[in-house]
Amino acid sequence: MSFIQTMRWFGPQDPVSLMDIRQSGCTGIVTALHQIPVGNVWSKSAIQERIDLIEAANDRFVPLHWSVVESLPVHESIKKGFAERDEIIQNYIESMQNLAACGVHTICYNFMPVLDWSRTDLQYTMTDGSKALHFVWADFALFDLHILKRPNAAQDYDAAITAAANAKYLGMTQAEKDHLAKTVLLGLPGSEETFELSNFQAVLDEYKHISAETLKQNLFYFIQKVGPAAEQLGVRLCIHPDDPPFPLLGLPRILSTEQDVKDLYEAFPHRANGLTFCTGSLGVRADNDLVSIIEKYGDRIHFVHLRSTKREDHPRNFYEADHLTGDVDMYAVVKALTLEAQKRKADGRTDVNIPMRPDHGHQMLDDLTKESKAYPGYTAIGRLKGLAELRGLEYGIERSLAE
Repeated sequence: MSFIQTMRWFGPQDPVSLMDIRQSGCTGIVTALHQIPVGNVWSKSAIQERIDLIEAANDRFVPLHWSVVESLPVHESIKKGFAERDEIIQNYIESMQNLAACGVHTICYNFMPVLDWSRTDLQYTMTDGSKALHFVWADFALFDLHILKRPNAAQDYDAAITAAANAKYLGMTQAEKDHLAKTVLLGLPGSEETFELSNFQAVLDEYKHISAETLKQNLFYFIQKVGPAAEQLGVRLCIHPDDPPFPLLGLPRILSTEQDVKDLYEAFPHRANGLTFCTGSLGVRADNDLVSIIEKYGDRIHFVHLRSTKREDHPRNFYEADHLTGDVDMYAVVKALTLEAQKRKADGRTDVNIPMRPDHGHQMLDDLTKESKAYPGYTAIGRLKGLAELRGLEYGIERSLAE
């Protein structure tokens, strides 16, 4: 098979257990040390403790291994270009060294300012009764204009979106407003912590004078500092695209298009500087040709997130569709990635099989009623359904190419 099948695991507190993931047929674990503050060094002992936990039952059951770090977060001071960034970058390099020493060589990160991924509804009801993640631009505008009340926010929305936001706000209860704010301000994956509305504007203000070009140059600075160490260590760094792939709250987004990928690759033109190919994030934009990106830049795709999003009446409205539906041509994507794996094999590369995880499954069946709730988008059954569909698609494509 062209992929190493993996699943994200948020650590010992995750209600989806390692045994659940093992029974899904996966052999790879995608995880991170969420307990370590961003910017601090990941010690060898902390890394090895997580490896030991993942591999504890390998002598009796199907072996599991830590395949990908997601994520080794980039500190906000690096994104903002503050004076202390060089010291924090050195911590990042030391963490990479410790991960490599423990046998973990694929590291996913992102360069999204302040917020990681953003949605306006974490339990959007699908026609079959399952729950999905949803983003509605007018609801986001409502939060920005009426709840956060960000200065100059009105200039970011057209008249129709502003009118829709205003009308909906007038009919909302306080509980509904609070719920929307909590949803938008949800913290990093792996945590149920959110930003506090009371100080969130101050967090945004630190980016007031940082343009998209400045943020992009700060990304290039980062990769040019950590890239040589990654190259020497055999570490594959892979940046995750912006999610959603357009500016939010006045914050720039700089990894949303094929041109952004090209610019980053050229900033440090070595294989260690790679991409997490997330079909959902890139697929939200109709102007992103996913197959073209694979064909042009696939030699540096080190990690794959397969999910499909469906655009709605407004180009910035979308929900998480089933893995084989939506706007992503999953057949064409998996076929292009399979051909990339075959090319790598012919070239004698050691990273022929790319780690892949099914991303953002629907909440469904008894996951709808469990008391212990998984992180939004990461319930067991929805991801298992997606993995089964993707596994069958991959198998069929490989058989057809072999004939």
